[in-house]
Amino acid sequence: MADIRNEPVVVIGLGRFGSALALELAKRGTEVLGIDNQPKTVQSMVGQLPHVITADSTDIEALRQLGVGDFHRAVVAIGTDIQASILTTSLLAELGIPDIWAKAISGQHRNILTRVGAHHVIAPEHDMGERTAHLLTGRILDYVEVDADFAVIKTKPPGDVVGMPLRESRLRSRWGVTVVAVKPEAAVGGRRPGFTHATPDTVLSYGDLILVVGPVDNVERFAAVE
Repeated sequence: MADIRNEPVVVIGLGRFGSALALELAKRGTEVLGIDNQPKTVQSMVGQLPHVITADSTDIEALRQLGVGDFHRAVVAIGTDIQASILTTSLLAELGIPDIWAKAISGQHRNILTRVGAHHVIAPEHDMGERTAHLLTGRILDYVEVDADFAVIKTKPPGDVVGMPLRESRLRSRWGVTVVAVKPEAAVGGRRPGFTHATPDTVLSYGDLILVVGPVDNVERFAAVE
């Protein structure tokens, strides 16, 4: 079975988001084709990306000539030009690309991108604002929403679950959450260990970091407990 991490990606739109994404993918060893309709933007990426081209992504013939239809994954990272974003996404769908990611700047934009063929729609500004709001409340140290009403948080254990095996803490019945991993505070051999899977026998200590999963309201309520 092919490793999807090694499959090339075409990134269309090399603004702040698109260029950062393309550079990070390239850094991780993924072959990237970067496309933008602005020659100055493309020129700024020469030497940073191995393959970067000036082209009009709203022209299906230009996309065909570049071999975009041969890619398995594509990202439409076009920012404020909503019309170009939507048309580019629809053309990628017409070319039969099986995994299309697209950036949205509003809820309506998100809905349209989904209708014209995007398989995944991301809203970086909205998502970062939402994530920051969660980090500003309670004792949440990190927050990732994995579905509309389900999240993973990094936090520290409240006092009343410290010093006992997780099976005795009744986390699910009391808060409707599950601790899935723990990073002990205590150092081993001079180094603090990394995260390991939590088990029913895991005993938490003050200062440990834990990963907790559950419905958004539940994990937030749990993180607010001292």
